[in-house]
Amino acid sequence: MGKIILFFILAPILDLYILIKASQTMGFWTTIGLIIATGIAGYYLAKTEGKLVVSNINRDLSQGIVPGEELLNGFCIMIGGILLLIPGIITDVIGITMVLPITRKVYKEYFKNIFYKKIKRGNASLFLRW
Repeated sequence: MGKIILFFILAPILDLYILIKASQTMGFWTTIGLIIATGIAGYYLAKTEGKLVVSNINRDLSQGIVPGEELLNGFCIMIGGILLLIPGIITDVIGITMVLPITRKVYKEYFKNIFYKKIKRGNASLFLRW
């Protein structure tokens, strides 16, 4: 949990620094256009990949298969989509790599290891609210 908090503190500061430098190099409006373009592209990519994952989860459930891998895919796409909505180059790069299937595998393995360690230690918990 501490790493996540540290990320959400340091990433915006570093993103702001990079955006200022990019604006000085490319120009203000080009930088703004880049931010808007990555946000729009990321939204559509996350939406498309998300629909595919939901379809795969439904398929697995109808066949009586536990959709563990697809749930990890959905988790990565959700986090990646959120990161793509946050303006900044670092969050956009991480978000895109979490949404793209070819690079999502790295994040899936990372999260799988975290979940496995929590379960092994016996301190895994899940909170659901409707």
